[in-house]
Amino acid sequence: MADRWALAPAEDGGVDVAPLGPDGLPAAAVRREADAAEAVRSRPGVTRWVWRSTAEVHPRLLATGVRVERCYDVEAAETLLLGHEGRYGQPRSAAAALARLRGGPVPPDPPQRPAEPGAQSPLFEPRGAHVPLADLLTVYAEQQRRTEATAHPDRIRLLLAAESAGMLVAAEMNRAGVPWRADVHRAVLHDLLGERYAGGEPRRLAELADEVSAAFGRRVRPDLPADVLKAFAQAGIKVSSTRRWELESLDHPAVKPLIEYKKLYRIMVAHGWSWLQDWVRDGRFRPEFLAGGTVTGRWVTNGGGALQIPKVIRRAVVADPGWRLVVADADQMEPRVLAAISRDPGLMEVAGRETDLYQSVSDRAFSGDRAQAKLAVLGAVYGQTSGDGLKNLAALRRRFPTAVAYVDEAARAGEEGRLVRTWLGRTCPPAARTTDDAVEEAGIPLAEEEPDAARQWIPGYASTDARARGRFTRNFVVQGSAADWTLLLLAALRQALTELAAELVFFQHDEVIVHCPEEEAETVAGVIREAAELAGRLTFGPTPVRFPFTTAVVECYADAK
Repeated sequence: MADRWALAPAEDGGVDVAPLGPDGLPAAAVRREADAAEAVRSRPGVTRWVWRSTAEVHPRLLATGVRVERCYDVEAAETLLLGHEGRYGQPRSAAAALARLRGGPVPPDPPQRPAEPGAQSPLFEPRGAHVPLADLLTVYAEQQRRTEATAHPDRIRLLLAAESAGMLVAAEMNRAGVPWRADVHRAVLHDLLGERYAGGEPRRLAELADEVSAAFGRRVRPDLPADVLKAFAQAGIKVSSTRRWELESLDHPAVKPLIEYKKLYRIMVAHGWSWLQDWVRDGRFRPEFLAGGTVTGRWVTNGGGALQIPKVIRRAVVADPGWRLVVADADQMEPRVLAAISRDPGLMEVAGRETDLYQSVSDRAFSGDRAQAKLAVLGAVYGQTSGDGLKNLAALRRRFPTAVAYVDEAARAGEEGRLVRTWLGRTCPPAARTTDDAVEEAGIPLAEEEPDAARQWIPGYASTDARARGRFTRNFVVQGSAADWTLLLLAALRQALTELAAELVFFQHDEVIVHCPEEEAETVAGVIREAAELAGRLTFGPTPVRFPFTTAVVECYADAK
């Protein structure tokens, strides 16, 4: 039996399946079968399934207890290949790829399905025109040709495989859900916000609103920024926004209760009682993780705010009885990735240790000042090139010239409008982007609670689009390469966990959470470390760079920090 098969839903509700030859085309006649799960279950020797979209097929397979080892997601691959060719943003559906191949009118991609709290994806989500298996394989074969035509086909092949693996992981995490104690969540909300009143704000918010109004000497709505700005203006204080960093610079009695109100109000809106009712079912929080949801490859969620769970709300993330949460954070991921992609000898030597990288850098270049070393490294990545940042960058360049030159060249390429790629070949869009779009896409925080952190790395915030794109591409080569590495980490971890009862339930940027029986916890911690090292070798090849994790085995997520 061939180890690679293709599967496509048929219009009558069945599926078409066929074994594939080395050229990616059918090696035998296409067969019509009634059920996708049975088609996969009856072919246990198949190691990779080629299909249009993992979101279209995989949820139903999981619902019937069927798990595939590997897949090739044609639409995920099309997105990456279009980007690599400088055509990011063109329609990426299989139907669009087929139309381009045949010279016909290219249909637009359908809009993203809105989030449906607590809902599971149906068997075959309608996403544009139906694509028969023969046409799907025509697109697939052409993608193989386009891959081989790239400058580094081995890297692109690995990237396509990693992105497809990420799609499998996301679907499995969506089904597993994050362990969540609704009773603990309600208790946290009561402690923070007080009693709820019909038609009004919770007690604590009402008290803080009264304090704000009393400080201004008139009734002020703290939840309305325009009302707050007007109140400050009437008090003779000019302020441009109600962001925390700006409020904290003011000397006025309304500031303290206003900041507290905004913090609690944000929790109530984003993770309050309504959120709990919408998103938590049967002891699980069920967001919809979307792999490769950003240009850099970082994940997003379609509703639920899973990637922005406040620390205080993490108290509700509690393992099942007899189980534990293994929470693993990658240590200083960005500078380690920079060492690997730049091949800077000095930085690779530092990143080859499992000790504190920033301290090692400080010992070499900053007279033992760790804080200054961290600012310098992050400034090089995020583009702080004025003031103290310029001085720090100069010191960093003397010690690690190849690493700094690498991000400098990425910034220069971005400013000039050239294509910029991650180590594996994920490509930054060629078009200029606005400053806010660029920094948010790069992962630089622009949230209301931390705008100062964003601007610390973005001098001249209102600069030209070319300069903004340069800062974005400087960061893109690091953040995007880190995203590529984490995909291979997840793929390795997913495979290693198959022999255990453990389940991967959460992932964001540089953190994973595995839910497992207590007796498996130490094994899982070891598996994570091994997966990180394997992902480093697969992604970047042979380098001395290490990718250590700080791992905590806890019953409650909040206890891991």
